[in-house]
Amino acid sequence: MTGRASRIPLGLLRGTGWAEQRPTWDDARPAVIAAALARALARPTGNWYVLGASSEVRPGRPLGRTVAGTELVAWRGADGRLHAGPGACPHLGAPLHTSPVVGGRLVCRWHGLSLGAEGFPGWAPFPAHDDGLLAWVRLDTAGGEAPTPAPPIPTRPDPAASLTAVTTSVGRCEPQDVVANRLDPWHGAWFHPYAFADLTVVQAPGPDTGDPAEDRFVVEVAFRLSGRIGVPVRASFTAPGPRTVVMRILDGEGATSVVETHATPVRPADGGSPRTAVVEAVVAHSGRPGFTAARRAAPLLRLLVRRTAARLWRDDLAYAERRWELRAEGRFPG
Repeated sequence: MTGRASRIPLGLLRGTGWAEQRPTWDDARPAVIAAALARALARPTGNWYVLGASSEVRPGRPLGRTVAGTELVAWRGADGRLHAGPGACPHLGAPLHTSPVVGGRLVCRWHGLSLGAEGFPGWAPFPAHDDGLLAWVRLDTAGGEAPTPAPPIPTRPDPAASLTAVTTSVGRCEPQDVVANRLDPWHGAWFHPYAFADLTVVQAPGPDTGDPAEDRFVVEVAFRLSGRIGVPVRASFTAPGPRTVVMRILDGEGATSVVETHATPVRPADGGSPRTAVVEAVVAHSGRPGFTAARRAAPLLRLLVRRTAARLWRDDLAYAERRWELRAEGRFPG
């Protein structure tokens, strides 16, 4: 595929009907997927969790979230820096995500208690990080790992020369179910025929691989545009941590572009149904001269990207929710 992006980005799809595709069940070996998932679950995170898009935490307007069963509030200080803390006021428990931000401080609506990054007796802020695209919070009690000063952020194209979009969906599953979905690239053209076609997994890690460079799935796939017209690319899937999978375009149109899938636990099972937020960040890049002009229509393009991602995740969350349900009942065959 080398050089394809420099010529014509579009390709004519093979036109194989859905039922006439080559079955991939024999390639999608449960042991390979399970081993890749186990390696991902063993990787450290420094106790960092994705809250959502950086743009969701606006100056003067706090954001409320629940992460790993912990109610949180995120806001920006007077200097624009991201802060995060417990979501309940230490006075009488008022919800702080409804509080005004005055001078970079939360002011509780119930009794006017002013809270800032320095904390208050019984109310200690959490470390927070804004990477320019995503907002993160560090929860050491929930994570239970050795903390790190910053989250492990995947390598991305230059955001200033890229189109970015972030989509959030929530499902009844655990983070590992989301990661397992992404570590099964074989389902793409079968489960998402409206989006993918002509998919072939050309590299998969062995169950016992010890080489990080080989611990990835590489696929050749066409992103379907309309009918039999698509954009063929070669892409890799890696899991740098237990809650993150990164798809990177290696060759073809948009080479170096990434799609980050972050699975943030909202509520643990604890005998009931777990909830997981899937935060998907797209960083699209192209060296074509027309891409700069296209970025001027970024608001419209972001809407289209989010709409496509939302449709994909409606399907993939059904996959993840089914996986959790089977695991919870002891019926999961993988």
